[in-house]
Amino acid sequence: MKKQTLTRLPVALVAVTAAASLAHTTAARADDSVPSNTFRAGVYELLYHVKADDFHGPFVPAGANIDLKDARTAYFAYLRRITSYLDVEFAFGIPPKTKTEGKGPATLGSVPYNGQIIATAKWLAPTVLLEYKFLPESSHWRPYIGVGVNYTTFYDRQVTYAGQQATGGPSRLSLTSSIGPAGTVGLKYQMDRHWSFNASWSISRVNSDLKVETAGEVRTAHVKFGPQAVVAAAGYSF
Repeated sequence: MKKQTLTRLPVALVAVTAAASLAHTTAARADDSVPSNTFRAGVYELLYHVKADDFHGPFVPAGANIDLKDARTAYFAYLRRITSYLDVEFAFGIPPKTKTEGKGPATLGSVPYNGQIIATAKWLAPTVLLEYKFLPESSHWRPYIGVGVNYTTFYDRQVTYAGQQATGGPSRLSLTSSIGPAGTVGLKYQMDRHWSFNASWSISRVNSDLKVETAGEVRTAHVKFGPQAVVAAAGYSF
């Protein structure tokens, strides 16, 4: 009996080893079958949350400030799967045309100011995020959180007719670029192997020095933007 047990032991070890190897191979193949790349497209709802210093410069009354109108634009993103729980997301959108309105005195001299659209600009603001997904990869619903970096630059900056009236003539507007932290929370619903739906809320920090030059006269303000983005998007994985 002891001899038969010893004889069967190598066979059992071979069987266990083979089963473990098969399980590992199956798991690896299952992991390999999960798509590594995802493209998303949807809608950004942008809420700016502006905090700006009052303008400084010649002939500027106390309390002259600015605010931004919220905007909506298209959202696009590329995600790369690192592990079953980690993704890297590169998010961007069609740069929205943002309207800046005067905030503070009802008039500057005799010119209407408060609530007037005094300038416009477009934002280019790509963001890179490292995201952690909760729940197993087999789950249809997967909440996630992410942290990363945002880069924002401004272009197509224009001072409107109302802004020129307030500043005293044709004016040039400039805004410095910004690099700051970004974060996101979201929920993904995986409909099948390829298609998913995603909803998220993101926030970033953008700081910029604003300068308006009119006939050699310069007015400045430091602006802190806390843009928040609500996103609804569809995704395709491959």
